[in-house]
Amino acid sequence: MKKLLIFLKNYKKESFLAPLFKMLEAAFELIVPLVVAAIIDKGIINNDLGFILTRCGILVLLAVVGMVASITAQYFAAKAATGFGMELRHALFEKIQSLSFNELDKIGTSSLITRINTDSNQVQNGVNLVLRLFLRSPFIVFGAMIMAFTVDVKSALIFAGAIPLLSLVVFGIMAYTIPKYRKIQNNLDVITLKTRENLSGARVIRAFTQEENEIEDFVAKNKFLSHLQKAVGRISALMNPVTYVIINFAVVLLIYSGALQVDSGNLTQGEVVALYNYMSQILIELIKLANLIVTVTKALACASRIEGVLELENTLEHNSNNGKQTDNAVDFKNVSLKYKGASENSLENISFSAEKGSVIGIIGGTGSGKTSLVSLIPHFYDATEGEVLVDGVDVKAYSDDELRQKTGFALQKAALFKGTVRDNLKWGDENATDEDMLEALKKAQIFDSVMEKGGLDAEIEQNGSNLSGGQKQRLSVARALVRKPEILVLDDSTSALDFATEAAMREEILSLDYAPTVFIVSQRASSVMCADKLIVLDDGAAVGIGTHKELLENCDVYKEIYDSQFGEEDTYEE
Repeated sequence: MKKLLIFLKNYKKESFLAPLFKMLEAAFELIVPLVVAAIIDKGIINNDLGFILTRCGILVLLAVVGMVASITAQYFAAKAATGFGMELRHALFEKIQSLSFNELDKIGTSSLITRINTDSNQVQNGVNLVLRLFLRSPFIVFGAMIMAFTVDVKSALIFAGAIPLLSLVVFGIMAYTIPKYRKIQNNLDVITLKTRENLSGARVIRAFTQEENEIEDFVAKNKFLSHLQKAVGRISALMNPVTYVIINFAVVLLIYSGALQVDSGNLTQGEVVALYNYMSQILIELIKLANLIVTVTKALACASRIEGVLELENTLEHNSNNGKQTDNAVDFKNVSLKYKGASENSLENISFSAEKGSVIGIIGGTGSGKTSLVSLIPHFYDATEGEVLVDGVDVKAYSDDELRQKTGFALQKAALFKGTVRDNLKWGDENATDEDMLEALKKAQIFDSVMEKGGLDAEIEQNGSNLSGGQKQRLSVARALVRKPEILVLDDSTSALDFATEAAMREEILSLDYAPTVFIVSQRASSVMCADKLIVLDDGAAVGIGTHKELLENCDVYKEIYDSQFGEEDTYEE
């Protein structure tokens, strides 16, 4: 939690004034029992109405001043806590955006969503309560004990015995529950992941009639989370009754001791009432403190999870191997790739060169490593072995922004954002003109569809849910084209298109006037056989590199793919 306190640096004044006004309120509250004692001992016993009214006026004044102080403290605490929450979420989101795919894969999307929402809110609530009660409650507890000593030392010893016992109960329960709450938050990640998977994969689940299985799985995970929460809740629930028993036992002793001393003339009735009021104040504040401890315990568990993200560092390697300019846009030199936690390499000893302006086709079966290979070009991952060069320079020598400005990427799964068509296209180039965007739409073969929906101002729902699969892919390609990149990567981004539309798009892309180096990733032989160079992948290894005609003659894997799609009797003339 200490590392998160930096987000309160812009709210130092509020963080100081909130507990200060709460302490002021508490100070006035501690005076009240003495005034009540005076009313009993001097006003009521002497039947002095004037004295009683005067002291009642003081009580009203103390109440008004205390209320003003309390409202002021609430205002400053709320302002500091909400500001803290805002800056914490900003920092967390910024950190997530800076992480490499390795870290994102390791933590998981659902866990990050939980941390930036649920965990951040829990920590914010914890800060709010701490500013309001963390000093006030102990101040009243120990202040009431000290005031009791000013009234009667013998009776105050009861306070001195009760408070350590109460502290032992409170902090003992806190020590037990903090790790349990952390476990609860981790299991909440599991529930979030399950919910997210079911929402994003609703069509697949219904297509395979897996609704009942998914419901059963969700119910099982939800029951386990509920079991954990109940288990911790039972321990936390002990706090109030145990503290009540201790306090009420102390009250019984106090009244008994006080009654004996009143009989012997050592105490007045008003002083006994004052002592009883101080004990009641302690009871109330300990109840508040117990609730505060529960909230703070959850907040500490959540803060630990947030700190875990903020302490993560981007593991992508960078160096100063500038190399020298070459005629090749991309070079792979004995490149291997193993993902974090994987037992085997996803790519094994890949070597090839792509000349500037050339078209490179990458083909292979599912899981052969096609996406892994092109993900190394914009340095999404570090090559485990070997070098990846762009314009003769190691990708690790580029800044991430500089390298990715050179690259246009249409991903395997089209990712669109809620907004307009214009908003989505400006992700490719925020300075693009309407003419640039319309031209990109034409080349991506989606111009007519966009115009029918309202042009560049047509609304796009979250993840493009109001578009078909083919429209999402074409709009994703248009977004990549708007950038006018030096290297254009089409990662199986035409799988939902018919052959005619795909051929028209490919023809437009290959005739671009700025002649980018194009990487076409596909499982369709028809999509890549026009390439200047084909790379055939099988289980992470390049089993064939050459032209379509060459590979048909000397690469069995490529010939098998081609024959399965065109038939053994079909041929292709260059």
